[in-house]
Amino acid sequence: MVPVPKSSNPRIIIIGGGFAGVKLVKKLKSLPVQIVLFDRNNYHTFQPLLYQVATAGLEPDSIADPLRKQLEPVKNFFFRMGEVYKINPEEKIIETEIGPLDYDYLVIATGSKTSYYGNQSIMQNAFPLKQIPQALDLRSHILQNFEAATISNDKEEINSRMNIAVVGGGPTGVEVSGALGELKKNILPKDYPELDFDQMHITLLEGSSRLLGGMSEFASNKALKYLKKFDVNVQLNTLVESYDGTVAKLNNGKEIKTHTLIWAAGVEGNFPEGLPSTVVERGRLLVDHFNQLEGAKDIFAIGDIALMKGEGYEKGFPMLAPVAIQQGDHLAKNFKKLLAGKELQPFKYMDKGSMATVGRNKAVVDLPGNLRFGGFFAWLIWMFIHLISIIGFRNRLIVFSNWVWNYFTYDKGTRLIIRKFVPKNKKE
Repeated sequence: MVPVPKSSNPRIIIIGGGFAGVKLVKKLKSLPVQIVLFDRNNYHTFQPLLYQVATAGLEPDSIADPLRKQLEPVKNFFFRMGEVYKINPEEKIIETEIGPLDYDYLVIATGSKTSYYGNQSIMQNAFPLKQIPQALDLRSHILQNFEAATISNDKEEINSRMNIAVVGGGPTGVEVSGALGELKKNILPKDYPELDFDQMHITLLEGSSRLLGGMSEFASNKALKYLKKFDVNVQLNTLVESYDGTVAKLNNGKEIKTHTLIWAAGVEGNFPEGLPSTVVERGRLLVDHFNQLEGAKDIFAIGDIALMKGEGYEKGFPMLAPVAIQQGDHLAKNFKKLLAGKELQPFKYMDKGSMATVGRNKAVVDLPGNLRFGGFFAWLIWMFIHLISIIGFRNRLIVFSNWVWNYFTYDKGTRLIIRKFVPKNKKE
C-alpha cells in the first residue's frame, strides 16, 4: 500500500495535478475529507505558455510551480509522485508505480495527451508540445540544427535544418508558428549572421479549410493575415501522410524537407486502465452533468478527460483550461452536498471566450456576445488573462519581466542548449 495515514474521514483520491485537479484540491480544503493527489510530476505546468519555452521566450521554471508548495495550506492533504497504472472499480483500489491505495471517492483529472491518429512514422519523429521536457527537447533541437547548419557545406542540408514545419492550425499551432516567425525576423539573423534566412521556411499545415476552427471566422482570417506578416507559409486542406525525420510527405503529393516537424494536430484523453469500454467515447470518459462516470457513482472525471455533453456542445465541452477550472470548482461544491446527503447540482459551463496570439502586437480574441478583437488591443487582453492565470506571484513576475524585456529589446535571452537533444533512433 502507498504510505498514507489512516483517517476516519472519507478518502478522495485525485489523479492529475493540472488545472482541474489543483482547483479541486484547493476548494476541498474546508471539507472533512482526506485528499490524496497523484501526479507523475511534482509540479503543475501552465500549458498555454509551453510554446514560449520551446521557442526560447521563457525558462521552464517560470511556467511550473511545485504542487506541494501550491497546496500546502490545504489540511489533511497528501501528495504522492507516481503514475497511476490501473483502476479497480470493484475493489475501489488504484494501482500505481509506488503501490496500491484504496479510495472512497476517485477523481480522474489526467488531462490529455498528443494524438497521432495511429501514424507511427509521425509518432516516432515529430515533436509534440504537451509537457515541459518536450518543450526543452524542441528548443535544444532547433538550436542544435542552426549550429549544425553553420558548419555544413551542403546547401540542401543547411536549408533542411533551417526549415520548420508545424502541423495543426489550432491555438498551439498558430502561436508556435508566430513565435518562430518572430525568431526568424528579429533574433536568429543576429545570432547566425553567416546563414541566409531568406532560405528559412516556416510552414503551418492545417487539414481543414481555415485556422482556429474553434473560433470565429474573424479570428481565423486575422490569424492568417498576421502569420503571413511573419513570413509563415500557411497551407490549408493539407495533411501529413508520413515523416521520416527529414522529409514530410503531404496528401497533395508534395514534400517538405525539414529536420523539425512540430505536431500540434490533435489530442486525446489520457487515463489509466481498468475502466469499462462503455464509458469511453472518442478517447474521453463519458460523464453525466455531475461529472460522475456513467454507472459509477463514486468515480468522477473533470477537465480534458471528461466528455460531458450539453446544449450547444453535443460533442462535449471543449478541452480548454477554463472548462477544467470550472469543473474542479463545481465538483468541490458537489462533494460538500454529497457528504451532507443533499442533491447534487448539474454543471453549467460559462463560456468566457477564446483567444490566441500570433506574436508581438498581434492576437485575436472572441468574447461572448459576438465581440471580436484583433491586433494590439487583443494582444494586451491575451497577455493580461494569461498573466493573472499563472499560478504563483514569483512566476507572474518572471513572465512579465521576460515579456517586457523581449518587447523593448527584440531579444529572447533563453536560447540555451542546456541538455543536448538526441533523437530516439540515435540513442544507445
